[in-house]
This record gives sequence, structure tokens and C-alpha cells, in this order.
Amino acid sequence: MTTKTTLLAASILFCLYAGNGRAAEAASPANAAESAAATGASADAGKDATTLDAVSVVGTGQTRQVQALGKADLQREAAGTSPLKVMAKLPGVHFQSSDPWGNYEWSSKLSIRGFSQQQLGFTLDGIPLGDMSYGNHNGLHISRAITAENLSGAELSQGSGAIDTASSGNLGGTLRFFSSDPSADFGVRLAQTIGSDATSRTYARLDTGDHDGWSAYLSGVFHTTDKWKGEGPQRNSQFNGKFVYSGEDFKITGFADSSRRRETDYADLSLESAKRLGMDWDNYAKDWQRAIDAANGSFRGGVTSLDDAYYIARGVRDDDLAYLSAEWNLNADVTLAATAYYHNNEGQGHWATPYAVSPTVPLRMRTTEYDIERTGLMPSLSWQIGNHRLQAGLWLEKNDHGVQRNFYDLNRNEPPDEIFFYRNPSARVFRQRFDTDTRMYYVLDHMEFADGRLAVDAGFKGLKVETDGKTLIGGASRASGKLVSEDNFLPQLGARWQLSDHEEIFGSYSENLSAFRTGVNGPHSTSQAAFNAAVGTLEPETSKTFEAGLRTSRDQIEASVAVYRVNFENRLLAIARCAGIVGCASSFANVGDVESRGAEITVLWKPFAGFSWYHSLAFNDSQYESDYLDGTTVVLTKGKQAVDAPKRLYATELRWDHDGLQLQLGAKYTDKRYLTYLNDSHVSGFWVVDASASYEWKDLAWADAFKLQLNLTNLFDKEYFGSIGTNGFVASDPNGLNYTLQSGAPRQAFLTAEVRF
Repeated sequence: MTTKTTLLAASILFCLYAGNGRAAEAASPANAAESAAATGASADAGKDATTLDAVSVVGTGQTRQVQALGKADLQREAAGTSPLKVMAKLPGVHFQSSDPWGNYEWSSKLSIRGFSQQQLGFTLDGIPLGDMSYGNHNGLHISRAITAENLSGAELSQGSGAIDTASSGNLGGTLRFFSSDPSADFGVRLAQTIGSDATSRTYARLDTGDHDGWSAYLSGVFHTTDKWKGEGPQRNSQFNGKFVYSGEDFKITGFADSSRRRETDYADLSLESAKRLGMDWDNYAKDWQRAIDAANGSFRGGVTSLDDAYYIARGVRDDDLAYLSAEWNLNADVTLAATAYYHNNEGQGHWATPYAVSPTVPLRMRTTEYDIERTGLMPSLSWQIGNHRLQAGLWLEKNDHGVQRNFYDLNRNEPPDEIFFYRNPSARVFRQRFDTDTRMYYVLDHMEFADGRLAVDAGFKGLKVETDGKTLIGGASRASGKLVSEDNFLPQLGARWQLSDHEEIFGSYSENLSAFRTGVNGPHSTSQAAFNAAVGTLEPETSKTFEAGLRTSRDQIEASVAVYRVNFENRLLAIARCAGIVGCASSFANVGDVESRGAEITVLWKPFAGFSWYHSLAFNDSQYESDYLDGTTVVLTKGKQAVDAPKRLYATELRWDHDGLQLQLGAKYTDKRYLTYLNDSHVSGFWVVDASASYEWKDLAWADAFKLQLNLTNLFDKEYFGSIGTNGFVASDPNGLNYTLQSGAPRQAFLTAEVRF
């Protein structure tokens, strides 16, 4: 038995004896009051995984800017749509992708109030998902952690996330996802989706129903589609299982996920190549001879360089995730809680590169290979004393992560069209291992005064992340060494005052720290000399967030206005020394601060039963506060706008529900986005409109319910850049030559038939 397996077994045994509650971020419906205290809400406003549909979209009752979407919001989208794409209608959320579901991970990117995805926190039922980046080092993407159909809701904190959130990188907000609990009734759910580009998605779920406090479900999904441009499939299969066992004063929950994902990449574009070749341009597959000719310098059809297209590129990911949690109510006032989890990942990124040659063909398959094995434990204790709800907890994680870059020879007569894990490389470029220990503790006091009209949350957390990086191959270009990110006092303070039965004001302040990244994109990705020169002065990124606002919640209208200011300090920048796709070692340094100021408005109008009109408007101004030195060159970034941080975001959505019929029309505007730190290159703003219609028949003679749903994405077939920064950003690119853009998907149609027995 390995050390990690032993630790997992010990953690599970501890859970069975200790119990779990808020460590799992209130996945239990029996503990809504404890959930509210831990998330900074008043006890009567606390919501959990199974009641998110009842949460006000403007975050009524919270001491900070918090908004949530329920199961109904998530399932109105096309089957399999990422919850990140659904949450993009909330104020301050900027999501981008080049596929219609928002699941294609190379292009899927999220930012909030100018903070990139690597600076946000993500959890599922309290389990840390890391930063969910493509080359992940500490977690996995939400689309691989759970099947979209099994989500019960999601909660967004644009500024200061819940103090107990298990994340070592949440500088600028958190997203918390919740899995649905098993149904109390026996049932079978089957759904089949067909649509554009040979899309087929099959979903099945079996619920056992409740048997003396025990209930469970098992589900499976298989999703396949062709790319909307170019050649190559996108496939994934996934299985989820969950059980709940409830007694009079305890609850035990277990969840397991197995995901197998195979993605063929879309070509990265530059502004210049998109003008020359068109937005629908893609890689050469399956024209193997043209790729060979291009590698030999023979171009045709408007191609002028090796980087205009490659033969093929892919992402391959296998993940297994499981957790066991329990909560034990010692008495009416004290709850003991704990969660243990385990995650194992193997992944490869493939690129048929013309920059290296095989014995019989002028191309080679280059891979970046990842593996992760994480084990974690999260105990907590909640105690109600008068008008104080005290909570304390820990997050302990051991993460063993590896990354390597290899080459595999290709054969002239065998184009690399099949998707699989490559083994036994013909050449190794580098290989690194990272052992990371994360320790976080938190203490929170939720107080209520004046008959609950005044709520105050005061607490702090401490975070220490120690990483020992070892370079096993390629020591000239990759560094070894230890890095420690630590702050033992990161305070949070929030208050909410109920002005009337319908209006309230709130304000909060928080400090956060982001641990150094490991793996392919962190400080260890530099040479040993560059690492040694920087490590003595390198500081982890930190943020200080102030926010305040006003909310109203009435029968026909819900609305909120929030303003904020964020001071982001010690911005870390990997300064590239070659084209992003080539992947040579970069230098790494603190390059100054960023200040963000903004305002967010949310309005939900419900003039009559079944009809609603939603609006969200966000204004964000994120500016670099200093210049930085690139070698001997001063890069004059002070006063420039942050890259990929649109100043304005607007979303609107019309919805009508009546006697089983649901109609929805939604639109999102994304403002201009800069591609360079000097702001000399940008992409223009754009609108995208989606629509859906469904009808559900209930209490049929042969089934409990039958539903048909039609989804249209990009209804008006808008041509736009869906994602930017896929290959990173550069200081200056006035001619638009950086291949770091992906075009958005055209109009797509999907039809889903679902039956419940």
C-alpha cells in the first residue's frame, strides 16, 4: 500500500468517526444555518446545494457581493454546457471559449473583475478544484469533476470569497459548485441530444430512492461531436455516483467521478492570420501531405509561415475524483465536521510540430505530459453561542505533481489521426516533480444584532503552501528549488444592515494571497540561473478588496448595485523568450501592482407570473500601476489597461414559463480586450445571442415526464474572437502577429429529448 493510499484510508476512517458539515461547504440541506454562518450570510438566508433555486440572484442577506444560480438556470442551456458559461451572465464575469458549450479547455477561460482564472478559487461540494487551467497543477476543470446534468447550482463571490473556501489562489473571487443529492424516490432519467456537427450526447441516471435514510444515484454520459471547423472529434465519457446516509443527528455523503476526455484542438490565430486566411481557418488534418510540404517550407493557399497551421493538436485527460464527508450534530449548538478527498489525473497535450523532425518525415509529435495525485482532509467545528456563530476549520492537502515534455517520432505513411496516450518517447526535453503541502486554517464569528437586522462577519485565515520542485531531466532549462507562500493573518470583515423589509446595504473588506504556481507555467519553468536570481526577492501575489452595495428584493423586482476597489500587489509575470508554442524557458519576476475599480448593477424584473427580464451591467477599470524591466528594456506599462479585461460587460435575458412551456432569449456584450501590455493591439467588442425553447409533458401513462428542448447558440451567426491569450500575452504586437486567438463558434442547434420514469 502506497503512502498516499494509506493517508486516504486514514482520512476516510477519521471522517466516519468525526463527521462532516461545513467542510463540504454546506452540501447538506439539514444544515442551512451553519452554511449561512460560514459563507457570511444571515442564518435565515443560508442556502445549500439542494435549495439554490430559491436563492435571490442579487444575494439578499449576504455581507458581501454573492450571487447564485440554481439547477433550473443550468439546465436551460444546451445539454452539457459548462456552468462557467451560464455564470457569465452575472455581473463582472467574463467567460470565453471557442466551442458552443464552453467545455473545450484550451480555449475556456474565465476572469472576474480583471483577475484571470489562475487568480480565482473553485470548489465542488467544498473539494478544491485548483485553478482549473489547461496545464493544471493542483486540480481539474469543473467539466471533468462532475457531469453537467448532476449539478444542483453554483455560487459566485466576485470579491471576497467565503473564508473557508479551500483555495490557495483566490485573489479575485470564488466559484462554488454543488452536486445534486440523490432523489428520495426511485427513478430513471434518460436524455439524448443530437445537433450540429454530428453532436450526440447520451445521459442516463438511476436513483435508488430513500431506504431508511440511505439513498444513492449512479449516472453515465457519453458526448461526441465533430469540430465545427477543421477535422477531428471531441469526445468525453463520464460516470458519477453519490450516496447519502442520514440519521437523527448525523449525515454521511460520498461522491465519485471518473472522466475520460479526448479533444482535438482548434488552430490558434493571430490578428494578421485571421485577416489573411479567414476566421474559419484551421489546422491541416486530414491533409497529411500538405502538412509535410509546409514543414519543408512549401506553402500554398495563402499560408506564409509554419505557425499558420499545424497538422493536428490535442488534449487528452483522465481523471478520477472521490470524497467522503460526514457531519455530526453533537447537540443543538455544536456540529463537528470533516471531509476527505482523493484525486488522480493523467494528461497529455499533443502537437505535431514542424520545428522538429522524425527519421522519415519532417514533423514530430511533441507532448506536454501531466500527472497529479492529491489527498486532502478538511475538518471543522461550528458552535452557536447566543447571537454568535463561531466556526474554525482546517484544510490540509498533499499534492504530488509531475510535468514533462517529450518527442515521439512519426511515420510518413501513418498520419497521427488516432487519439491515445503516447508512451516510450524517442527524446525527452525536461521532466520535473513537485511535492506541495498546503495548510490553511480559518476562524470566523458570524454575529447578529437588532433582531437580525444587523449581521457582522469577522474572521481570518492563515495559509502556508510549501513546494519542493525537482528537475529530473533538462536541468539547463528548468529549475529545481523550494518555494514557500505564507501569510498567517488574512482578515475578512463584512456587515449587512437591513434598512427595511426589502432593502439592505452591505460592505466588506478582505485580504488574500495566491501561492506560487508549480508545473509548466510557474517560477520553476525558468532556467536554474534565472530561478536563483529571482527567488530571493520573489513574493507571492496578494490582493486587498473593498466592496459595498445596496440591494432591494420585492415581488416584482430584485436589484443590486455594488462598487469595489481592488489593490493587486506583486503581480508575477513570466517574460517569454520565444513564441508561445515553441515553449522555451522564460524569466519570472514581480512586475508591480494592478489597481481595479468598478461598479456592478443587477436587475431582475418579474412583472407577472412566469415572465422575467434580467439585466446585469459591469464596469471595470484595471490598470497597471508601474513599468517593468525586461532584460535591459523598460516596458512602459504604467497606466495601461490590463490585458483581457474588458471595461464593460452587459447581459440581458428574457424568460417565459407557462404550463410546461419555457422560452428564453439571452444576449451578452463583451467590450474591447487588449492583447498586449502596452495596449497596442486589441480585439473589438461583440454581441452574442442564444435562445432556447422547451416543453414538458407530465404524468403520462408510460412515464413520469417527457421533455423536448431546443437550444440555439450564437443565434445570429456572429463572427468574433471567442478566446484570447491561449498562447499568452506579449508586451507589444502592433502588427498582430501573436498566435494567441481563437474564433468563436458559429450558430449551432441542439435538440434534447428527456424522459423520467
